[in-house]
Amino acid sequence: MPINLIVTHPGGAHKDDFLACCLLAHLHGASIERREPTENDLRNPSICVVDIGGSHDAQLNNFDHHQFPRDAPPQCALSLVLLSLGVYEDALAFCAWLRPAEWLDTLGPNETSKRMGIPRTALSDLNSPIDVSLLKRFANHTDLKPNSVLYQVMCMVGEDILSYIHSLRTRLNFLKQHCQWWSIEMPEPTQPSIRVLFLEHHDVIALDPSFGIHAFIAQEQQQENVHALIYPDRRGDGYGLTTYEDCPRLNFSLIESENDVRFAHKRGFVAKVESTEPVRLKTLITLSTVQ
Repeated sequence: MPINLIVTHPGGAHKDDFLACCLLAHLHGASIERREPTENDLRNPSICVVDIGGSHDAQLNNFDHHQFPRDAPPQCALSLVLLSLGVYEDALAFCAWLRPAEWLDTLGPNETSKRMGIPRTALSDLNSPIDVSLLKRFANHTDLKPNSVLYQVMCMVGEDILSYIHSLRTRLNFLKQHCQWWSIEMPEPTQPSIRVLFLEHHDVIALDPSFGIHAFIAQEQQQENVHALIYPDRRGDGYGLTTYEDCPRLNFSLIESENDVRFAHKRGFVAKVESTEPVRLKTLITLSTVQ
């Protein structure tokens, strides 16, 4: 059934109801009304009722969380929309901002800052003027039509969120099939080996070769085992060599004088090389090892 209308609460706007409406606006192109819902709204599946109404029923497109018990998982209206789209778990895994957004809306700033391990004041310090402006403009409207500038920006936001989630899931599936784990032995037997994640050239990843690599490492639970990454250089046929999380065991400035090294950062965390042969790439890693 097509969605003809999106209804959310009037008054102050928050990130969760704003982003939920962004997703729904992108998907359905329906007008947004900021008002109290009627019983007919709640019973009509062609009307999305977001963050208001006291009902969570995805079949009827009702997405409110305020009626949940105190000990319920801290899910907000945005969470419920993502659940209905079947992408909630991926969104939690890929979008670091989602969990704090849920906590802020359901638990408040004090509990959120505790869970994040930051001072309460840091939440305000990190407020973006982009957030402030968009939420203020959204709150000032009672009716948003698809031809309004704000509505079109909201559609862009919704599209980018879903595009990121879908494209990262596709990339992770690709990396699962194409990444190689190298264990490079050191010349000195007492030194532990260097573990490298290697990704070879492929047309599928040519535009953004490094996209998803860190998420893939997290998915594979290899954060504690990886020292370096080698992936295609999108500016040429060679490869980029980078340390993983600034691993102190490697310094790529040590190989800046090698003939096949096009660039090595003075701080040692990245190098660009013309070599494509695995044997040579492994040698460059060995030469970059801090003794």
